[in-house]
Amino acid sequence: MKPIALAASAALLLTGTPAAFAQDAMSFFVTSVGLGDGANLGGLEGADAHCQELAAKAGAAAGEWHAYLSAEGINARDRIGSGPWTNASGELIANDLDGLHSDSNNITKATALTETGGTVSGRGDEPNQHDILTGSNADGTLSGGNTCNDWTSNGDGNAMVGHHDRMGPETLATGTSWNAAHPSRGCGQEALVGTGGNGYFYCFKAD
Repeated sequence: MKPIALAASAALLLTGTPAAFAQDAMSFFVTSVGLGDGANLGGLEGADAHCQELAAKAGAAAGEWHAYLSAEGINARDRIGSGPWTNASGELIANDLDGLHSDSNNITKATALTETGGTVSGRGDEPNQHDILTGSNADGTLSGGNTCNDWTSNGDGNAMVGHHDRMGPETLATGTSWNAAHPSRGCGQEALVGTGGNGYFYCFKAD
């Protein structure tokens, strides 16, 4: 085995995370954990703070992190800077906003990594957790009232979610959308889990 391969294997054994993990380059991730209260994230401020905390714990370079979430009068696409964005392995997700909100973006199950460089379970896995909170339309603008009262409710209402793995079901025309696949069944934790999620959301380095 070549020295590089040996070093990579050693790093994986010691840390339990991919050796290709590149915190300094990371500017995009899916939260590895939710806030545990359904879609009640403490509003955009609470969601942003969660992104900031997870990025800091992962050793990401300093910067301002924002959740990819729309709310009343606010579009998710206007909160995340202008790009480019890369994942924890240094892989390019998109060069700019237009690329991110087009079919040419590089968001897949293999690239939509968490801040620790891990993958998020998707369709076909147990449990399926591919529903990612966005509250957005495919172009990154606010999706009506699909924000669980601007991310402060864990009860009635619903949230627009995307599929990080870009997978179905085939009967759902929008099933391959990373940010606007379908509304959740409700805003509580059980409701999010029931439609294939766990209260995760996307985080982008905005500066």
